[in-house]
Amino acid sequence: MSQTILAVEPKRTHEESNAYAIAVRQLEAAAHYLNLDRSMLEVLKHPRRELIVNFPVKMDDGSVRVFTGFRVHHNPARGPAKGGIRYHPEVTLDETRALAMWMTWKCAVVNIPYSGAKGGVVCDPKRLSVHELENLTRRYVTEISIMIGPESDIPAPDVGTNPQVMAWIMDTYSMHKGYTVPAVVTGKPVAIGGSEGRLEATGRGVCVVAHEAAKQLGFTLEGAHVAIQGFGNVGSATAKLMHQAGAKVVAISDVRGGIYNPNGLDIPNLLHCAGRDGCIHAYRDAEPITNEQLLELDCDILVPAALHGVITARNAPNIRARIIVEAANGPITPDADEILDEMGVLVVPDILANAGGVIVSYFEWVQDLQAFFWEEEEVNAKLEKAMRKSFAHVVQTAEQNKVSLRMGAYIIGVKRVAEATTIRGIYP
Repeated sequence: MSQTILAVEPKRTHEESNAYAIAVRQLEAAAHYLNLDRSMLEVLKHPRRELIVNFPVKMDDGSVRVFTGFRVHHNPARGPAKGGIRYHPEVTLDETRALAMWMTWKCAVVNIPYSGAKGGVVCDPKRLSVHELENLTRRYVTEISIMIGPESDIPAPDVGTNPQVMAWIMDTYSMHKGYTVPAVVTGKPVAIGGSEGRLEATGRGVCVVAHEAAKQLGFTLEGAHVAIQGFGNVGSATAKLMHQAGAKVVAISDVRGGIYNPNGLDIPNLLHCAGRDGCIHAYRDAEPITNEQLLELDCDILVPAALHGVITARNAPNIRARIIVEAANGPITPDADEILDEMGVLVVPDILANAGGVIVSYFEWVQDLQAFFWEEEEVNAKLEKAMRKSFAHVVQTAEQNKVSLRMGAYIIGVKRVAEATTIRGIYP
């Protein structure tokens, strides 16, 4: 008699499933290298403020659903709060805390005058109509309006949100004020004060640091084999720009799984298929693979561009990439980090690798405040300059301290935030 055996996913540890636990452990490691006193570490561990909102939304069928949302500010020492808004069924307060903390370090590493924030709503945007999504967004923004503003907290897109959502945020905030306030949000359409180059900014930054990392190991993007987990805004932009740089993108995945062709995928055709059908699996010239298999492919550069905690102590020994560029936030757990470091895998950390988005968000904010806008070529040039400068500083710091690039980035970011916190002092 035949028997069907179901595969059971290994139980995730608390750290693997809890992004905030990862973020705190990374901070503690950096604090050790910096010899931070205990008091400063305690200040930096905790978000400055957190808001939880439960709000009703009228659905298309006339029913009313209550959604839960969050907005978290981490440490305000270096400037207004900055961070995306995530719409996802698995958004949690701890995840939002972690993302806000990572944003603080990210802004400090690339030396822009922001502190970290993050927001999110527990929902599946794919199951909402456009009208329901607009209603949800406008009500959520109204609920968190006590925290946001062009001088206090400037949201941006993240997983599950896009320029249209940012447009609704700007309009809602502006309606409350009685006048148009473009600088309250970034990542919005160009027609209402968005910046040229913002849509591809995170992916462009990923490609810049991937190029710089490849040079560290003696090769270029031309002909390099690249695997990308995730095909949202960041993953698709990265694939497009990697392809334009001459790389062979051999694998792509989304939430349903991945596709693989060792000879390289036709990225323009794949983008067309995804845009037409909303799914990469309409592309035929490739074999199906799982997201887990994609991470373990033999390639030059691996780009995790999905969610946190996908590379753990369990699968890290199976990684065969020479370079990992963290386009997502927190895709590698600390235990996996140690394994990869011992294996000689060069990891470009998230707080550097995906900073292109917040850099151009800063450019957008500046342009909105002065009502003077730059051409796309200028935006891209400024972005690439900032990413190269920050990468070089991280490499220099890592070499001086004989640590990984992640620790080099954390030494820079945490030191800058701690210094600003110390100089400002404690009120009262």
